[in-house]
Amino acid sequence: MILAIVAIVVGLVLLVWSADRFVDGAVGVAQFLGMSTFLIGMIIVGFGTSAPEIVVSILSAMNNSPQLALGNAYGSNIANIALILGVTALIIPVVVKKQAMVRDIPILMAMTALTVVLLMDGNVSFVDGVVLLLAFVAVTTFNILAELHENL
Repeated sequence: MILAIVAIVVGLVLLVWSADRFVDGAVGVAQFLGMSTFLIGMIIVGFGTSAPEIVVSILSAMNNSPQLALGNAYGSNIANIALILGVTALIIPVVVKKQAMVRDIPILMAMTALTVVLLMDGNVSFVDGVVLLLAFVAVTTFNILAELHENL
């Protein structure tokens, strides 16, 4: 029992340390490339922190448990928005630029609406998956191009 507690504590310490190094590295990449930390956070940090969810979703789909993949996706989003953003706001105020309100919030709402529409039949099909992946590529491309345009 003591060994398990020590392992959890050591794991959490290493997680915090490595997350700090990861964020510092992402900020360094953003500065080196002349891009905003928001865009780098969305792409590099977003992919890096979503990798475990992607693996779980793929494995659950391969094991004929697609409900786990869907629950994983929703749970991850709820935790990221409510838990992580909430805890961050408890520590320090989160400054939201007007750009996020004008550009990013409508995109978030549109992606949510698209997901609701695709789920209305109670099934996430292959075609639905293709639509969601294309929407993801479109939003990511849009954000990269918008960021490059703003930095010109």
